[in-house]
Amino acid sequence: MSDCLFCKMIKGEIPCEKVFENEEVLGFKDIYPQAKEHYLFINKVHSTNINDIEPVNTAQVFSAIKEFTTSNDLEKEGFRVVTNLGVNGRQSVFHTHFHVLGGETLGSFGS
Repeated sequence: MSDCLFCKMIKGEIPCEKVFENEEVLGFKDIYPQAKEHYLFINKVHSTNINDIEPVNTAQVFSAIKEFTTSNDLEKEGFRVVTNLGVNGRQSVFHTHFHVLGGETLGSFGS
């Protein structure tokens, strides 16, 4: 999509602090971190949200998250993966993305 912020990052039109990249997936630091370590992982094929993304693209993103977290010791202490959908879910960029949060003890939600 021509006006999508994350698509522009993929094309190199908008800079981001990359932490991971392969043919299918881009991982970068969140500019408004909610944890000591906060990254976003996106598939390079545009989709709007988790209900729009193709299963193969979801698998590519989660494979990239696994590769990144195991090679950067995030899995040792633990981390969280979160995605938001729609306005009530607090989705602010409408390109499917997954937040990877870690590096500290995270707050719990719900019981």
